[in-house]
Amino acid sequence: MSEHPRDFTPARSDDDGLITLAILAVGGQGCGQLTDWIVAIAEANGYRAQSSSVPGVAQRTGATIYYIEMAPDTGAQPVFSLMPAPGEVDIVVAGEIMEAGRGVERGFVTPLRTTLVTSTHRVLTLSEKLVPGDGRADSAVVLAALEQAASHLVAMDMERVAADHDSHITNCLLGALAGSGDLPFERAAFEAAIRASGRGVEAALRAFGDAYERAQSGIGTEAPAVTETPEPDVAGPERLRAEWAALEARLDALPDPARAMAGAGLRKVVDYQDLRYGALYADCVLRGAEADRAAGGEARGWAYSTALAKHLANALCYDDIIRVADLKTRGARFARVRDHAKASGETVLAMTEYMHPRAEEICGLLPARLGRRIEASPRLFGMLDRMVNRGRRLRSGRLPAFVLLYGLGGLRRVRRKLWRDRVESAHREAWLALAEARLPRDYAMAVATLEARRLIKGYSDTHGRGLSKFDVVLDGLALVEGRADAADWARRLMESALTSPELSAVEGTLATIRSFAGEKETA
Repeated sequence: MSEHPRDFTPARSDDDGLITLAILAVGGQGCGQLTDWIVAIAEANGYRAQSSSVPGVAQRTGATIYYIEMAPDTGAQPVFSLMPAPGEVDIVVAGEIMEAGRGVERGFVTPLRTTLVTSTHRVLTLSEKLVPGDGRADSAVVLAALEQAASHLVAMDMERVAADHDSHITNCLLGALAGSGDLPFERAAFEAAIRASGRGVEAALRAFGDAYERAQSGIGTEAPAVTETPEPDVAGPERLRAEWAALEARLDALPDPARAMAGAGLRKVVDYQDLRYGALYADCVLRGAEADRAAGGEARGWAYSTALAKHLANALCYDDIIRVADLKTRGARFARVRDHAKASGETVLAMTEYMHPRAEEICGLLPARLGRRIEASPRLFGMLDRMVNRGRRLRSGRLPAFVLLYGLGGLRRVRRKLWRDRVESAHREAWLALAEARLPRDYAMAVATLEARRLIKGYSDTHGRGLSKFDVVLDGLALVEGRADAADWARRLMESALTSPELSAVEGTLATIRSFAGEKETA
């Protein structure tokens, strides 16, 4: 926490003690209630106050801004602004660390003026999820920037503090704001506002008090640490557990760097399908490790074997309607949603699933011969698409919708006989054959070929976009194959493909490659 005086002094003496406060909120955090509390506290303590809000867009493509101006009541009617202006905000409250960063970008947070109160937990933005690679922003870097940008920083993981007290983050935001000492009101005034709400008062006051004390003492200014989720114990009939143990034992033959990755991949593949599918995965990884050993992989840290163990598991576990339905009907998911909603045992929790299958997904569900025939016929395919291509909302807490989803999830038993599996298998085998063929000639290019699979993920349109990028990258790798700088160009291709959801970025790099590849052919 930055060192700054705690005594409140109005930032603009010529404005008769005017205080400006902006709240940058993520949808669902209840910051409208926080705004009402702050206005009520100000008015109960001799201030005139006004609030306004600008709604953001759903699903974190934008954030709602609540804005409050307050000034001592002198008997005259003050004229307040409806929107915050860059460089003119005394206090910024952010419900999540990236919203605090956006407050800095917009100029609301300034080092000579602004107190910044923020939670350090993360809610991934839509732009972070759309990036084909790891699009997550580094919270530690953002936190360091906030410390430089604000005059007084109060930062802690308020989501966790709220969970510790079975309360809501709004109470922690109010507690941290009060504990900052940058509003001219006593602690009792804030607590009175919580009591007046009349809902969950005791838990709310505990969360408020914890955040207040942390803000006063400067505890909790570090970004939250990432905790590893422990692997669940293997359960089931003795026969199946014995088969699982035998599969795990086979992986002991792998080089050390690849063994841990292959163990995680095996768990994913078996959970996705069955033990037979897991045996297919183990066979392929072990065969790849032998080829890696013959190509001198030990001297290169077994990079080929490790990449194969990782990306083959993802290739085998492609997302389809069966997988989506299976995950949506698992007991662990219902428990997770109930926990996230903080629903008690007596609360009835209603869940609505949104699904938008296209003709491609329906064809993938059909037996291989029938699915191939429909997809090859523009007339039949068009008719099917007109029938199914629309959004559907299913109340999975009700029996008809749950039975439908559960039945779709149960199709995993026949997944290997369906058209989608034939398409994925052919694509996967061609990819593996290309990587294995390159391995003796150019080790780095073989690894790059395996890593290109990172681009393919998701479901429906997301999968289609990733597949297009994958094809573009493989085209680029073929053009630079045999060059001394081939590995460097492969890295550039992957970087351009992974840093943007748009195809134009990687196509720009490919155009550069084609320009000198064409010159070489002409010469």
